[in-house]
Amino acid sequence: MFAFARFHRLLPLVGALALAACAAHSPTPAKSSTLYERLGGQPAINAVVDDFVANVAADKRINVFFAQSNIPRLKRLLAEQICAGAGGPCAYIGRDMKTAHAGMGINDPQFNALVEDLVKSLDKYKVPAKEQQELLALLGPMRKDIVTR
Repeated sequence: MFAFARFHRLLPLVGALALAACAAHSPTPAKSSTLYERLGGQPAINAVVDDFVANVAADKRINVFFAQSNIPRLKRLLAEQICAGAGGPCAYIGRDMKTAHAGMGINDPQFNALVEDLVKSLDKYKVPAKEQQELLALLGPMRKDIVTR
């Protein structure tokens, strides 16, 4: 099993993927200037992060990475990262993807499993296609810094 230090290195990956999930909780939003507002703000982000983390915890393909995690801290940091990435009032001061995942040896199937868990949350909350696409587009470029084998 991985120690908390190993988990902490995965936090930016999970946050990036959870960013896509934050739209899941919001109803069809009125026109807003930021993705954060269109997603429903912090309450929607928090709800989706909760669901996403539960999906990951139940996923035997990847839950070993989180076995020693401080779950309340994980949720808080994920919500901050999503908020900041979506143009909200939060600041994420975590590490960049490349640094956070150096030496972890994350492979495509593991990355894909996390994405699947995220999509499961998006689908559960019926995120509109436009917002799903916008959020997932933020994640695509991060794959090259996360998947190393």
